[in-house]
Amino acid sequence: MTARNILALGAMSLLALGSSSAFAQQKTLTISVYGIAQDAYKTALYDPFEAQCGCKVVVESGTASERLAKLEVNASAPAVDVIAFSDANALEAANKGLLAPIDPGKVPNLAEIYDFAKDPLGNKMGVGYTFYGTSIVYRSDLVKIESWLDLFKPELAGQVALPNITGTQGPITLFMLQKAIGKDDPKFADAIDLVAEHKGDVVTFYNSGSQLTQLLQQEEVIASVTGRFSWPSLMKLDMPIAWATPKEGQTGGMNVLALVKGAKDPELAQQFINYWLSAEVQQKLAEGLVDSPVNTKVTLPENKAEGLTYGADSAKAINFLPPAQQLENRDAWLSGWNSKVAN
Repeated sequence: MTARNILALGAMSLLALGSSSAFAQQKTLTISVYGIAQDAYKTALYDPFEAQCGCKVVVESGTASERLAKLEVNASAPAVDVIAFSDANALEAANKGLLAPIDPGKVPNLAEIYDFAKDPLGNKMGVGYTFYGTSIVYRSDLVKIESWLDLFKPELAGQVALPNITGTQGPITLFMLQKAIGKDDPKFADAIDLVAEHKGDVVTFYNSGSQLTQLLQQEEVIASVTGRFSWPSLMKLDMPIAWATPKEGQTGGMNVLALVKGAKDPELAQQFINYWLSAEVQQKLAEGLVDSPVNTKVTLPENKAEGLTYGADSAKAINFLPPAQQLENRDAWLSGWNSKVAN
């Protein structure tokens, strides 16, 4: 072998070693999210962030309970850096010591989001990335809804569907009924009694939004409670269906991003959270009708805004059920419901 060949082989070896070293050193960010709309998230969020940071985003998905359990099992050596949860699930994780506080200095886009989303759990343990309103949908040609208590008007008997207590919409429906009754009781005893009194007038206590769409389409119900995320499919029905603005206001929910305690690269994790909150990403996800934006810089045309919970006025109208109240009282809600409504 000539000296020139030896030098060439040596150079190739060094290039290969350099490539292997660069590949080995590529940063990886592991996120835990809900399984819905992952193609849209990949296009609007994951791929652009990878291009920006020169890193690899690894996505783990599943139900909230599955992902919380996995977080607990791996608490001593977490496999996840950032997790997306409902506010109540995130607070539960924080109370179990599974989350770390977010440094606002590392997330400058906090300045652009609604105040209610900046620190919904307290102690900087999470930041809201999307929210939704919940209200009453109804056949505007057959009935008029002005209050949450209108769900139990005599003319609606046998034509109403309500969400089951086990879903996310069940407790917040009780929250608004209790507010409409005018008695401050975090256990919602009066609201549960009211539902129990009229349970024979309820067609079904539904478990999923698809059930509600079918019930309205088949004209089995003319009024029900639902989240705004169901509104795009309901608008497609060839029926005069309206979204109520009850005098007591609307309720709703919020999803948050949280930094996992013991994350491998908290700097990269918070860079990702900041990017998710950016007007650029929030705009893309809103235009795709994936998430209602918390970033106040997002602007949407009417045809897109109609399918989301969008704008300062909509945000102000929502009565959020505090996550701490959810954790403290959910056993009492379930017990009361099972003994009086589900029996």
